[in-house]
Amino acid sequence: MSVQNFKPTLWEGALLHNFHSVSTADAVCVKPSEINGNKVIFNRVGAGTIKDYEGTIEWDDINTTPIEMTFDKKKYFAFSLDDCDKAQTKADVMSATTAEHSALLAETYDKDFYTTLSGNVKASHKIGSASSKKKVTQVSIYDYIVDLGTILSKAKVPKTERYVTVDAEILGLLSKDKRFTDNPQVLVNGVVNGQVINGMQVVCTEEKPAGIVIAHHKSAIGAAKQLDKMEAMRLQSAFADGVRGLCMYGSKILRDDGIAVLYYEIGTAADIDPINVKVANTESDPVHTKTVTG
Repeated sequence: MSVQNFKPTLWEGALLHNFHSVSTADAVCVKPSEINGNKVIFNRVGAGTIKDYEGTIEWDDINTTPIEMTFDKKKYFAFSLDDCDKAQTKADVMSATTAEHSALLAETYDKDFYTTLSGNVKASHKIGSASSKKKVTQVSIYDYIVDLGTILSKAKVPKTERYVTVDAEILGLLSKDKRFTDNPQVLVNGVVNGQVINGMQVVCTEEKPAGIVIAHHKSAIGAAKQLDKMEAMRLQSAFADGVRGLCMYGSKILRDDGIAVLYYEIGTAADIDPINVKVANTESDPVHTKTVTG
């Protein structure tokens, strides 16, 4: 039993590698341009200008606005091992340990990220409200998500790197719509492989707040984390070694016009609106419209 050969960078690397693989938030946010101790800096590029050409050219400076964030959340983990040094040499033991703790860290990180994202939406970018939720079904949910993308488009946010985040229940409803796939493949970081609605990559996670679908552009929010401490010690209360780590993290809204939210509750069959479909009419007109319920 020993901690003499403990290699913090080895554990940190394994933890962060696993974290980046499983964190949904880490895939859909702006990364900081600088981390300096407890302070994080994101750079936002200023708007450009277009001018009439009249024979001469005036050059504009490209300005970046630094947006600062202080790590406001701290989480730690601590666990014991029979022998820390031996665990480092056994890939299966170390991999299982770091995978478990990085997954738990990612859940906490993602939950706080989506709370920040959904809590800073402009009133005009909301469909429904917390007190007046839209009832959604397999017939209507796809169209509501299309509307979220339209809100982002009218706000002139960039058309690439848009995301819409749902949970498993909403993903199940989408799977019943013929415009969506009936067998979605959710990657380990929550991205639903190949599924795009109105220019937004579909993402699935249970860490978002309940009862909302969140659409956003990547530039809307910055997030960062840092393993501040990683150390091992001989435990006095057990015949074992202890490993502990401290993680600091936080998220910051960079542009609130890049977020749109649907407040919903799951409807029943009675809430499915009539839909119009075209069917053949052999007796009179070649085609006529018939109202049916889905």
